[in-house]
Amino acid sequence: MVGKVIIAGGGPGDEGLLTLRCIEALKMADVIIYDRLIPKSALRYARSDARLIYAGKEPGRHVMEEDEIIRIMINEGSNGKIVLRLHGGDAFLFGRGFEECTAVLNEGIPCEVIPGVTSAIAVPEAYLIPPVLRGVSSSVAIVTGVEDPRKGRSFVNFRELAKAVNTIVVLMGASRINEIARELIEGGINPNTYVAIITRAFMKNSKIIITTVTKLATGQVNAENPSVIVIGDVVREGLKAMKAVGTNFELNV
Repeated sequence: MVGKVIIAGGGPGDEGLLTLRCIEALKMADVIIYDRLIPKSALRYARSDARLIYAGKEPGRHVMEEDEIIRIMINEGSNGKIVLRLHGGDAFLFGRGFEECTAVLNEGIPCEVIPGVTSAIAVPEAYLIPPVLRGVSSSVAIVTGVEDPRKGRSFVNFRELAKAVNTIVVLMGASRINEIARELIEGGINPNTYVAIITRAFMKNSKIIITTVTKLATGQVNAENPSVIVIGDVVREGLKAMKAVGTNFELNV
């Protein structure tokens, strides 16, 4: 009897942002393959007899490669198990969720997808930074800062993005943020544009740095992993709101 694979987004690290459907999946799964940035308490919803498999990935260190993750999903699903593949954030937004879904479907295993709250939106909003704002920003681009070199070409052109959208949200870009800032300036962005670097959001040691593109381009400010980086005039507006509510932040402009 064939089982089922559920690919779910676990949100940006706060248990309160788990969806009800994701919690239901945690309670019913026989096997849970989970990532590094899921809410730490999410697994408390798992059955006591569920098999828990950690498949976390961080820069330069993968506990389990993607081929192995897919192999386990297929093997367990083929043996009648309900397999939950739990991603941080949303599984399809810079995750491997779609690839995993098509892999199990190609083996004749049913696959359900549960959307998750993405850090690209939730993290800025938690610090009162709106991705779009009437009169300030009518467009937002969510991009990765690091692309897989095996693709053969880059899909993100920061020089073109500099004037194409009002707000840029960069995920997985901490290691390249200085280079990204220089490319944005080359593309014509105002060097004094504000940038928010939000690190370890929803964790006890979270922090936010407010700086400018030029400070990043000249290496005066750097970013740590994991960070969500927001570039645009919405950051300046968000800063006003943060001051009003007493948010702790580092200002380096």
